[in-house]
Amino acid sequence: MENYIDAFVNAFLGSVQWTWKSIIFEVPWYTNYFWGLIAISLVVWLLEILFPWRKDQSIFRRDFWLDAFYMFFNFFMFAIVISGVYKLLEVFFGDIGITAKSLAVVDLSTMPMWLQLVLFFIVLDFVQWFTHVLLHKYPVLWNFHKVHHSVKEMGFAAHLRYHWMENVLYKPLKVFGVMILGGFEPEQAYIVHFAAIAIGHLNHANIKITWGPLKYVFNNPVMHLYHHSYVLPEGKYGVNFGISLSLWDYIFKTNYVPEDSGTIPLGFPGDDKFPKDFFHQNIYGFGKSKND
Repeated sequence: MENYIDAFVNAFLGSVQWTWKSIIFEVPWYTNYFWGLIAISLVVWLLEILFPWRKDQSIFRRDFWLDAFYMFFNFFMFAIVISGVYKLLEVFFGDIGITAKSLAVVDLSTMPMWLQLVLFFIVLDFVQWFTHVLLHKYPVLWNFHKVHHSVKEMGFAAHLRYHWMENVLYKPLKVFGVMILGGFEPEQAYIVHFAAIAIGHLNHANIKITWGPLKYVFNNPVMHLYHHSYVLPEGKYGVNFGISLSLWDYIFKTNYVPEDSGTIPLGFPGDDKFPKDFFHQNIYGFGKSKND
């Protein structure tokens, strides 16, 4: 038991210390996710201001500050709180003989760095795409995911507006993705993580980008706006599930972009009764919703 307590405490304190060192610039700039998130957010927000897709949308759009709080809560505060729990699971699985390399399908360490990064990016993106599909398909998960889809005006900060339970689901599956790649992240994995933040911000931004022919590979704001559409095609529980890559949607026939005006209503049926504040949104989903 003492071993588990030590693992939990050390992981928690380690996360706190790393976050604090990031804030005061005591970690290398290329792994400084605190200021990196702020820098990417400011750049994408500036693009929204200079090149707005929906020109009548305010710079400080509806729920701007709520979404900004979600960004820091989900990316840092909740990550610190949950870090000890994940370390406990790692120690537990190690005690029963399941290690990081138990499920390895390929060994990234034997490959060139560029290939390590490409495979790491593709595998983790597919895992997140698959998880995203589950969040829409099953009502118990959808009730948590409604927080993200309660956005009524799209902007970059909506990227990280989601229920904290999604972290509980996403993180173990992302760890599983790492395990099948040999049990470790590439040395330059920060490139992939920063790229994912930038792409996610752009996909939610008030900017019209389609990437031309590359739209069949990379997700984009036009495609993702329809993921948030209030009205879905008949018989569908969701469309355009892509995170960074759109290719999974084209492969599995979940793509849908009928037009690109950017003026469609967002949300979901019954969202008028959905909580509007952070606290009630984050206890939502643990009981039966009134509008189910």
